[in-house]
Amino acid sequence: MKRRDFLAGAGAAAVTGCAGEQAGPTAGIAEARSYNWKLVTTWPPNFPGLGTGAAKLAEFIESASAGRLKIRVYAAGELVPAFEVFDTVSRGTAKMGHGAAYYWKGKSEASQFFTTIPFGMTVLEMNGWLYHGGGLELYRELYESFNLVPFPAGNTGVQMGGWFNKEINSLADLQGLKMRIPGLGGEVLKRAGGTPVNLPGAEIFTALQTGSIDATEWVGPYNDVAFGLHKAARFYYYPGWQEPGPVLECIVNRDAWVSLPEDLKSIISIACSAVNDQMTAEFTAFNARSLEQLENEADVEIRRFPADVLRELRAITDELIEELASQDPMVARIRESFSSYKTAVAKWSAISEQAMMQTRDL
Repeated sequence: MKRRDFLAGAGAAAVTGCAGEQAGPTAGIAEARSYNWKLVTTWPPNFPGLGTGAAKLAEFIESASAGRLKIRVYAAGELVPAFEVFDTVSRGTAKMGHGAAYYWKGKSEASQFFTTIPFGMTVLEMNGWLYHGGGLELYRELYESFNLVPFPAGNTGVQMGGWFNKEINSLADLQGLKMRIPGLGGEVLKRAGGTPVNLPGAEIFTALQTGSIDATEWVGPYNDVAFGLHKAARFYYYPGWQEPGPVLECIVNRDAWVSLPEDLKSIISIACSAVNDQMTAEFTAFNARSLEQLENEADVEIRRFPADVLRELRAITDELIEELASQDPMVARIRESFSSYKTAVAKWSAISEQAMMQTRDL
């Protein structure tokens, strides 16, 4: 009987002990502080790929954190205008933002390297530079003075060159052309004789349809069809010399970031990486479908930019970047890292991706 009583007591103790071990982490999570953040974006509400990518990021974070970090997403204009995202997150009015770094060239010319530069790197090459080539460290060093922590959080892949209401046969056809084109691409157009205009996505169709602008670049077939740009212009040019591999960013207010426990920091970081990969896959798939649609549109002509136009735009780009680097030490540092990595990775790209694409078309 004593033996039976001893075993019963030991069993009860074991059950209690196991229950305690299981309840410990759960209780810890339940007692942990919860956070409710706002995420402001530069994108129209629920816009395919871009706006939905920001929403997916918020969903991933909330799910992985078991609801400890809830994020409400605001599209452009719902809380703040599209181009005020940077300042809003910097001040901490919203804790997170989603957009593109080249929109903030007024804050720092160097920021543009972390979206894309004309004739720069593809999505695979950009990811290599950011994650393994020193790019992310420079990105965060640049943003630290603005009280921000940036993360790569999406990429559309190579974009299209844009929609035009007239043919582009030579550089002379860019003279006086009023075109929606942000970042360094816009400055290149300006030096080629055009007039760059920086408009948020939601305003592009009306501006093109009414003639306020003569041309626009946006993203590619997937997003351009969603905006109906093929109904406002006839000529659709490629390649997207201005945006060969544009990175989208998630920015987090630095004070808010520092206040987070380590597990939530990890969740944000992993969620950004997941969205970074998934968005590229989404654009690859749906650009292909939308391109087929455009090919069947009687009023759309898909054209390649003439080689001499691209060569001249490339020469202007090189001159512009050299000039910016001579004026800004941070631009010079980032340009050196970017260019060195691009030169090195181009050798591999030439005998891997590029060679394979040429081979399969034989």
